[in-house]
Amino acid sequence: MARLFIAEKPSLGRAIVAALPKPHKNHEGYVQAANGDTVTWCIGHLLEQAEPDAYDEKYKTWRLDDLPILPEPWILKPRKSAAKQLTVVKKLLKQFDDIVHAGDPDREGQLLVDEVFSFAKLPEAKKQRIQRLLINDLNVSAVKKALSVMRSNLDFVPLSVSALARSRADWLYGMNMSRAYTLLGKQAGYQGVLSVGRVQTPVLGLVVRRDREIAAFVPKPFYQLDAVIPYQGNEIFARWQPSESCQPWQDDEGRVLSRKLVENVAQRVANQPATVVVSERKGTRQAPPLPYSLSALQIDAAKRFNMSAADVLACCQSLYEKHKVITYPRSDSRYLPKDHLKEASAVTSAIGKTAPSLSDAVKNANLSLKSKAWNDSKVEAHHAIIPTGKSSQVLSGRERDVYELIARQYLMQFYPSAEYVEAKLDFEIAGGIFVAKGKQLTLPGWRQLLTRDNASQKEDIESQVPALDKGTVLTCHRGEIKDCMTEPPRHFTEATLLQAMTGIARFVKEAALKKILRDTDGLGTEATRAGILELLFKRGLLSREGKQIRATASACGLIDALPEKSAYPDMTAHWERQLQDMADKKGTYQPFMAALESELVDLMASVRKGPVPDSLRSLPSQPNPFKKRKGSGASKRKRYKTKA
Repeated sequence: MARLFIAEKPSLGRAIVAALPKPHKNHEGYVQAANGDTVTWCIGHLLEQAEPDAYDEKYKTWRLDDLPILPEPWILKPRKSAAKQLTVVKKLLKQFDDIVHAGDPDREGQLLVDEVFSFAKLPEAKKQRIQRLLINDLNVSAVKKALSVMRSNLDFVPLSVSALARSRADWLYGMNMSRAYTLLGKQAGYQGVLSVGRVQTPVLGLVVRRDREIAAFVPKPFYQLDAVIPYQGNEIFARWQPSESCQPWQDDEGRVLSRKLVENVAQRVANQPATVVVSERKGTRQAPPLPYSLSALQIDAAKRFNMSAADVLACCQSLYEKHKVITYPRSDSRYLPKDHLKEASAVTSAIGKTAPSLSDAVKNANLSLKSKAWNDSKVEAHHAIIPTGKSSQVLSGRERDVYELIARQYLMQFYPSAEYVEAKLDFEIAGGIFVAKGKQLTLPGWRQLLTRDNASQKEDIESQVPALDKGTVLTCHRGEIKDCMTEPPRHFTEATLLQAMTGIARFVKEAALKKILRDTDGLGTEATRAGILELLFKRGLLSREGKQIRATASACGLIDALPEKSAYPDMTAHWERQLQDMADKKGTYQPFMAALESELVDLMASVRKGPVPDSLRSLPSQPNPFKKRKGSGASKRKRYKTKA
């Protein structure tokens, strides 16, 4: 029986068509294969959340007394630019009994197509039979393989519910908070839209707090002491480890703040016996780093090429859709299915053709090796971003840079671990403990693929930390004092802000959440982080100064005006945990949404009752977004579309 495939985008639709029997017949908005199978597609989201006035005309005018807006039932409406394609899809859905969901293999891709089924009022019998096609690679062989292992779409209902909860919760929070604080700003004389989102605002809060921490930073001197111990023509430098009795002269990080104390110790150890009380020497191994997730790739590309997260994602989409040389890019996974090992030869061959600079790395790869990346238990809807078996010689400069990062990381999986020798000597000198440590790279392994390695690893460990037996007695020649100054934290860059978003547990205020959040995806998702950052730049809340990211005056005023909870990542990270619980069948939709609605009722009540925050009165002026447009008739407020 002929099947109807609904892809998320035309590029995915074309990839599916290529794997179906020929000849193919092209129609307006769909393609038919020789066996009757038909492929149509969405154009991203065919539907969108309705604006508030779709629920009640009164919401066309923004008023604090009307908040919170809590839709019931929720309304989806066709996107104007996609209305024609939606008509095509709905018509085809009526004609076929066997339907295949071919959205992207993530939470958003699942909902995007499922909501079309609901909007088209698909009969329950048809819904029960829908199959799910998961494609990570747009090349024909990979698509054919995916077609042979389709699953029931019912297996993905929890994922769709999670995406629906996120979409509606973002609308509720963003729409109500943005209207509330825009209206407060207007009362204070500010004429711009003050948008608030459950992801964008905590990100903004991170930058504002970091900038203020740097501005308020007062450098303080601290001191380090090394015992200089001659041995066979070299000098061993052993760092003093202050005892508990020194704590009154140390800061929270254990740095010694009293130069007199250090001078006293330096005098006491000069020309004194230095006895080895601990002698350790061991070999260690460092496994290859895992292949890339999108965030890990964006972080490395920002460090290496100063590329923005949005630029990296755009390059990845082109490499995936246009050139078909990498797998699905919006992945949060860094693992690969074991079955993918069969394709290693074809993939490495394609790397050599696409990136000649990696030809030696390809030639020296040992495809019989299997790194920890190959782990079926850690692969869900999609796997790490890796090259495909297809090659291309027409990549742009930026595309080539990103491709080579992905390819190099993949090739590392076929190189041995890097091996080191680590040595440690503890000396007792005049009753104090002094420690000398050293580490030397003895077998580069995968590290030989790095273009810039750490030069200090090439130092001879024997000259730094010689092999001495416990009980050996040498002589400390002198104590060498190093005058240091504490340094402020650094301004965020694109790379470090992305790292902060993915490792958000380090920044949450609520201690009880820290442990829980280490297991989540962080602030935002792989698919949304780049867009969130670009949105904040576009709205003038963040600015770039070279590689540094700074908060603007508007950002500082908004963060100060908001409830503290809104400006910290605890809330949104807690959301992500609940949304993941829904996807994992550990949580449900209704309690999550009910709790949010209750919270919004309380928040809006406090906004109405409280005074206008002083910080909004000092915001820089903005053009009035509510000003009557030429030829538009009555003055209308600019519609605000929420974004997390």
